[in-house]
Order: sequence, then C-alpha cells, then structure tokens
Amino acid sequence: MNSRIYLYILIMAAVTYLIRVLPLTLIRKEIKNPFIRSFLYYVPYVTLSVMTFPAIITSTQSLWSGAGALAAAVILAFKRKSLIQVSITACVVVFIMELFL
Repeated sequence: MNSRIYLYILIMAAVTYLIRVLPLTLIRKEIKNPFIRSFLYYVPYVTLSVMTFPAIITSTQSLWSGAGALAAAVILAFKRKSLIQVSITACVVVFIMELFL
C-alpha cells in the first residue's frame, strides 16, 4: 500500500491538471453561446453547494438539527441577512435542537 500511494497521488495530480488545462488549450475563442456561458457561470456555486450540503446535514448528532439549521439559514439568506447573522443563527438552532433531541 505504501509503495502505491505515490502512484495514486501522481494519477490524481495528472487528472486534476488535465481537467484544468484541456479547456484552456482546446477552447481559445470567446464562448458566445448564452446557454454555455450561463452554465459555466453557475458551476462554482453548484460545486460549492454539492460539497457543503452533505456536511451541513451530517455534521451534527441528529439529522433533524442539521436540517433545522439549514432551513433557518436558507430563510435568513433569502431575507438578505448578513453572513455572520446567518451562521450564528444556524449555530444557535443546532445548539437548541440538540438540547431537546
């Protein structure tokens, strides 16, 4: 296993590098298609959401406290509250729900 770890790291680095370099080498013109431009615009947001959402739900002792904090955070975010207000409220909701669950 220890001898193969370097091989695994090398393959992971190559794949990560290719994913980032191939679009730069293959697509040299400006992308004018509105669908592709909007798709590429939202890719970072979707990636961050996909990585964050499972962590929000599973990082607490109870699934319900994580879901409650997520709901409170989404409601406050839609009301355009600041990031610190959203995060503190989510923490307080988890704390209170963990006390009673």
